[in-house]
Amino acid sequence: MAKKGWLTKWKSKQRKTSMFFVLWATFAALSFILLLVFSLTHRFVLQDTYRQQAIATLNDKGGRIQRSLRETSPEEFGGNYDAFLLYLSTRERVQICILDGDGKILMPLEENIDPSLPLWKENFDFSKVIATHKEKLAEKGATVENRKGVVYAVSGGFVYGAALPGYNGQTEDTYLYAYESMELVLAVERELTVRMIWIALFVFVLSFAASSALSGALIRPLDEISAKAQRLARGDFEVNFHGEDYFEEMESLSASLNFAKDELSKTDRMQKELIANVSHDFKTPLTMIKAYAEMLVDFHGEDKIKREQSAQIIIDEADRLTSLVSDVLDLSKIRSGIQALSLEPFDICAYCREILTRFDYLSETQGYQFETEIAQGLYTVADKQKIGQVLYNLIGNAVNYTGKNKKVRVVLKKEKGAIYFAVMDTGKGIKEEELSEIWDRYYRSGQSHKRPIKGTGLGLSIVKTILERHCFEYGVDSIVGVGSTFYAYFPLSGEETSEE
Repeated sequence: MAKKGWLTKWKSKQRKTSMFFVLWATFAALSFILLLVFSLTHRFVLQDTYRQQAIATLNDKGGRIQRSLRETSPEEFGGNYDAFLLYLSTRERVQICILDGDGKILMPLEENIDPSLPLWKENFDFSKVIATHKEKLAEKGATVENRKGVVYAVSGGFVYGAALPGYNGQTEDTYLYAYESMELVLAVERELTVRMIWIALFVFVLSFAASSALSGALIRPLDEISAKAQRLARGDFEVNFHGEDYFEEMESLSASLNFAKDELSKTDRMQKELIANVSHDFKTPLTMIKAYAEMLVDFHGEDKIKREQSAQIIIDEADRLTSLVSDVLDLSKIRSGIQALSLEPFDICAYCREILTRFDYLSETQGYQFETEIAQGLYTVADKQKIGQVLYNLIGNAVNYTGKNKKVRVVLKKEKGAIYFAVMDTGKGIKEEELSEIWDRYYRSGQSHKRPIKGTGLGLSIVKTILERHCFEYGVDSIVGVGSTFYAYFPLSGEETSEE
């Protein structure tokens, strides 16, 4: 348990790490890695390149020296072998000497130099070197007969060695020893190493400054957006997420947040309107219930007719409250997804005719005319009860807003491989700028109208929610002064009867 708690605590700390620090650390680490790779490349790759180049160059020089010793006569130098070797040494810029099998220098050797002097022995004693010299020649198969040369590394430089066949009349084996110092190259490498350290420090400081500046430039818009989001959370819908120095991605994020802000503002406004309207709609019937209940108690105790009228008004207003509560609950359940859809195939034509019978009393008592164009035997698959709400609410909405001629037209037919349902009224129509708002809860048109169908103001919002839950297409077409047509498309099932 302790281990798990430690891991959880560590992960919690990781989540709290600042993006500024992450960006800075990333840049710094990247700079460090690049410098490390460059240093290692310089240290090993370039050094190996210098080494291989030095070996190749010394090998060429040694070959030329061998040819010169073999082909050029020292007579041109007055028979002075030492002078000839000094000439070759100067020409090839290497130190040259001829050694015997014991490491003794045969030439060049000045006549006035005593080889037994301690200083001479200290600097030019090759008795210990000759063994390595012979070993390297043996490894390469270099002999007096084949005259092969070999290059190998020694402290501070490289040596070119070759076996010479009794050079200058020597009776024993002689060896060419040509040494090229690499001290200059090593000094340059040391200087470059020092400079690399300084460059690394400079680049590290520069990367720190650059990463800090860039991180700040990236984080600043996020901080601003975060601060504005907090203002939005406190209910400030006037905040604008766009900024002057935002990057393209930040602008896209700002546009999304501004859109969300507008939607939240609209939702907040609608919520306030909903509360106000629901409160009003609750208050009115409650007031009437209370008033008529008091009248029933105080004034109509002996008058049976008035007592019954008051009781009926109380019942009607209670029904209205029940309807309002039911619609609010239905809308809430449908929107939240609590109420699952119960899909089943059913004859929507017969169902539509059944719903229309609920409006017969309007034709009989108030002169409303219902023109219908309803096909026969069209089946769809949907939640029958909720589709019934859609049909009833759309027809009831048309009744409430139709013109003085009190005509409502209902169409249900097969169209474009689907079932087309439409309700037309002859009212004043809806302005184009209001078409997108009529599906909102408690939207109220500016036109005056009578409402023979008692409604809660949630009808079209319920229609929209149900159809969107079913993923059915719906919409409205309206011409001001002519009327409106509300329509919906239902999927066509394969169970339609031959009655069509």
